[in-house]
Amino acid sequence: MTTTQPRGHRVVVVGAGYSGMLAAVRTAHRTRRLGTRITLVNPSPRFTERLRMHQVAAGQRLADHRIADLLAGTGVEFVQGRAVAIDPRARRVTVERTGGGGDAEPAGAPEDVTVVPYDTLVYALGSSADTTRVDGAADHAVTLDDPRTAHAAGTRLAALAAAGGRVTVSGGGLTGVEAATELAESHPGLRVTLLSRGVPGAMMGTRARAHLDRALARLGVTVRAGVEVTKVLPGTVELAGGERVPSDLTLWTAGVRVSGLAARAGIETDGRGLVVVDDRLRSVSHPEVYAVGDAAAVRQAWGQVHGTCQSGLPTAQHVADAIARTLRGRAVKRFRFGYFHQPVSLGRRDAVIQFTYADDTPRRAYLRGRWAVRYKAAVSASPLVTYRLSRRMNVTSVLSRGGRTTR
Repeated sequence: MTTTQPRGHRVVVVGAGYSGMLAAVRTAHRTRRLGTRITLVNPSPRFTERLRMHQVAAGQRLADHRIADLLAGTGVEFVQGRAVAIDPRARRVTVERTGGGGDAEPAGAPEDVTVVPYDTLVYALGSSADTTRVDGAADHAVTLDDPRTAHAAGTRLAALAAAGGRVTVSGGGLTGVEAATELAESHPGLRVTLLSRGVPGAMMGTRARAHLDRALARLGVTVRAGVEVTKVLPGTVELAGGERVPSDLTLWTAGVRVSGLAARAGIETDGRGLVVVDDRLRSVSHPEVYAVGDAAAVRQAWGQVHGTCQSGLPTAQHVADAIARTLRGRAVKRFRFGYFHQPVSLGRRDAVIQFTYADDTPRRAYLRGRWAVRYKAAVSASPLVTYRLSRRMNVTSVLSRGGRTTR
């Protein structure tokens, strides 16, 4: 078998979240006999389990997963630093090197600047909570993006619970529901309020949502649906109309935003900053750039994919395979994906799983209680299992095809 690219083809993956990590590990395995050089760039030396950050905020300790350990035996070079510029014409990424073993956003000045050249770039910078649209959210609210701030919040919550303090969770999506229930269960002394524009868990079916509502009520969470937060202040959250809700700690889970790095580089993005890709997940403006996970604007026959770990891992799997096939001179298949489920933890002792059609609309089937707890735990653990297996075999998700709806 001949290749269409010279040996030593350089693949750079920017971002080591769920999608970026799998893209790096799987590409290394798929191209191990081609002499491909793969570099993974990330600011933190630790892998962040975003699916479990609400547990950290509740004061629970998680296992410490080092990126270097997850990459062991793959041949992937890890560069600890923050990508600050992409030059598509010269095909290089400028990285501000950061050292010292800090977490998601290392503090202090960078040690030096490194230029990392690439032949193929995998853009996997993901997303974060959007604290820019509401005054004071960036200054006075806590997000679940950074393990350090989540851990600091968990430390504060113990004292607040002892004093009967108030915690407000802004955002009634699944992340907000998981956070509110986790905090209320871990710290019964807290008075937890969930603020939401719509009905919490609105994307779920009627029976699954009813179970979710019962869990919120059982744990003593006050739900304020149909409200809009207009300002976050020290000690209060202001709603549209002027009402102020007392809040000793405000957790922000409403809305998401992505890095502006791709847009600044001249790579075509949509109105939200997502990289516009074709049906092979290549940038429509720069075919040597692939985008995966939350950073990509991916369309399917049923509509646009929204960023979740469930959709991010299949995009990474597809891109790794696409790179390997291209280097071997083979045709690349188009990306197909359909959603399968909406797994939601409701503290450590309860959960609800809504099974879905490919477009993420709810089916009749759902799971609740202890079996749902086990199901959710398996889902949260599955990315790390996938990385470890992918170092030596091709692990294919059976849930990512979506049936006829995706064709």
